[in-house]
Amino acid sequence: MKRIAIDEATSKLLDELTETSSRRRSRAALVRTALRQYAETQRRRATEAKDGEVFRKHRKRLARQARVLITEQARS
Repeated sequence: MKRIAIDEATSKLLDELTETSSRRRSRAALVRTALRQYAETQRRRATEAKDGEVFRKHRKRLARQARVLITEQARS
């Protein structure tokens, strides 16, 4: 097990959150959950940024393909 240093204001906030939580959990469990959620959010943002770059790079080709598909569907 590792220990981390938390400033007083954050410690008070953590205590408040654990006391008022509908699910009784320890401070450590709350920190673990928050850290996992933060990491997942950061991963998702990185993936979305990469995806956005791909879309921007290929936007003309994607738009052309979409027009072709819509035209084909309209004929059906």
